[in-house]
Amino acid sequence: MFFAKHTFVALILVSGLAACGPVPVYYRAGADVARRDADLLSCEVSALRDAPVATQIRQHPPIYRPGGEICRNGRCYHRAGYWEDGGIYTVDVNADLRERVEQSCMASKGYQSIALKRCPQSVADAVGTRRASSLPVLTETSCAIARRGQPPQIVATAP
Repeated sequence: MFFAKHTFVALILVSGLAACGPVPVYYRAGADVARRDADLLSCEVSALRDAPVATQIRQHPPIYRPGGEICRNGRCYHRAGYWEDGGIYTVDVNADLRERVEQSCMASKGYQSIALKRCPQSVADAVGTRRASSLPVLTETSCAIARRGQPPQIVATAP
């Protein structure tokens, strides 16, 4: 139980930090957004076919908690040590391979994988649901809007 609580807290922290970090985007200057999205979907399907999900169940090693001598009011006794479950987790052993296959597929179509800073919420709100028809030229102020279930949107903001 101890391990499960800490794992949950760690997942919350990691997901919170992921929302602040750079956004990975496939980019080719001037490319049609719909074409890029179609190419990405095709490469994702191809990568999933070539490196399917291969979930393995694993277990962290158990942890031994040593006992000790406890003394109260002049009386001492020995508390026995005990083993604590290390916790069970799953891992997709093909996840890294699948990502490399996808990147290779997109590279063969002329795209490069870049990381753009995340757009401020004010920019995302101003853009709304509008999507450009082609990928803009990157500038120092370019940023990306990541929306669940959609490829990231590149925004060329004014300096």
